[in-house]
Amino acid sequence: MGLRAIVLAGGRGTRLRPYTVALPKPLMPVGEWPILEIIIRQLAAQGFDHVSLAVNHQADLLRAYFGDGARWNVRIDYSLETQPLSTMGPLTLMKDLPDDFLVMNGDVLTDLDYRELYEFHRSRRSIFTVSAHTRTQKIEYGVLTPNGEGLLVGFQEKPHLDYLVSMGVYIASRKVLAHIPGGTAFGFDHLMLRLIDAGTPALVRSYDGYWLDIGRPDDYQEAVEVFEKDRDRFVKE
Repeated sequence: MGLRAIVLAGGRGTRLRPYTVALPKPLMPVGEWPILEIIIRQLAAQGFDHVSLAVNHQADLLRAYFGDGARWNVRIDYSLETQPLSTMGPLTLMKDLPDDFLVMNGDVLTDLDYRELYEFHRSRRSIFTVSAHTRTQKIEYGVLTPNGEGLLVGFQEKPHLDYLVSMGVYIASRKVLAHIPGGTAFGFDHLMLRLIDAGTPALVRSYDGYWLDIGRPDDYQEAVEVFEKDRDRFVKE
């Protein structure tokens, strides 16, 4: 049985300007292919045979490039927003979603096994599963820890801070749609807080392989370099 994937491809890519003045961010080239084509090739190889692109900004360019998906042996269709709906709002426009489906951003370079994440989500019967990655931030200053009287009781010279972030890759149960209002912008952050409040929190699964969101110029350049050096890690032909 084939699997369904929803790829969020409607953002304006403002953090990636001036690259995205002419091209939508999902069409930014990483090696010889746009980042979204790399994602579609990965999905097709892992059994996702129906890909819906949630589009808005420069939707015609995305349609012209990807067409119906026949080049990659997948069915591609399009869900067009008439108003910005953020990251989770577009799901309310899709009336034929299966019981469980993948949702992901269209600007992610990763070697994550999407099929394995899907099976993990199903095995745990989660309402929503978030793939997460540990990022490390170096603080460029000495960090002081004073006590209540202003006396120094701790000091760290340029420490590293590790924190767990969303990879922009999720598996959702259709049940989650009951928590997403229609006709308004509704983001991942809103959904996570709403699920917590409802007593049905999302499941978080850490992934220690490669992941990068190409939304900033420095990250985009890194993604291009990593992909060109180790292409087979991401796409096997």
